[in-house]
Amino acid sequence: MSSSGITPRMLRVRALKVQKVSAQNVKDALAAGFRDFFRNPMLSMFFGLVYAGFGLVFLAGLVVYDNLWMIIPAGVGFPLIAPFVAVGLYEMSHRYKTGESFTWGEIFTVVLRQQKREFGWMSFVVLFIFWNWIFVAHWLFAVFLQWHSISSLTSFWTVITTTTDGYVFLAVGTAVGAVLATLLFSITVISMPLLLDKEVDFITAMLKSIDAVQKSPLVMLGWGVVIAILVFLALLPAFIGIIFILPILGHATWHLYDVAIKDEHVAQ
Repeated sequence: MSSSGITPRMLRVRALKVQKVSAQNVKDALAAGFRDFFRNPMLSMFFGLVYAGFGLVFLAGLVVYDNLWMIIPAGVGFPLIAPFVAVGLYEMSHRYKTGESFTWGEIFTVVLRQQKREFGWMSFVVLFIFWNWIFVAHWLFAVFLQWHSISSLTSFWTVITTTTDGYVFLAVGTAVGAVLATLLFSITVISMPLLLDKEVDFITAMLKSIDAVQKSPLVMLGWGVVIAILVFLALLPAFIGIIFILPILGHATWHLYDVAIKDEHVAQ
């Protein structure tokens, strides 16, 4: 530690400056995401396939345990854990930018290595918020819909679209879900790629991510809405669409991060 009490670690964190982003930056990031996807579509789609596979297993669990009514809240919350799966996509885009060649094995090694870094703690935060959303959805169901006979997804849909209790369930669930989704998006949109790219702790990464959203709220939250809608729609055709959509959005998120966070030590 220096005589001023400032450590090299603190200097590295201070060097990370959050920049405002524009709608054009989002468009450029999305275009770059498409380019990165087509540079190695098989590897990119592998990560999409992993995400889709996890979703199918989750869906099968709901069917086995007769919780089909959970499909809708789970479908709403499921996109929130996409950044956790996209770590390999971030690494691919990073290497494309720096001009480094790589093999599948090298990308998988980087992904596995994250468990020894702060990424594991960030993943815990993501999953904790996701499971809290599932718990809240279950609680809302018990409060508002326990008196209704729901034996299938069709009957559940009928109840929530034709009864007063269903309308209240949707209204409250949407409000609570929006708050949790905004919170989770705000702490992950920049923090996930930042943790992969820099040696920072997960608290710092979350604060930088929140700062990025606060500096460009309309643009960043608009990006979050785009991600949620595209992922949700991609889930509908038996999770097939997610194999393509997730990689493109993952690559695009890396490029948006690259605009939002600047390392002044590197820039000098």
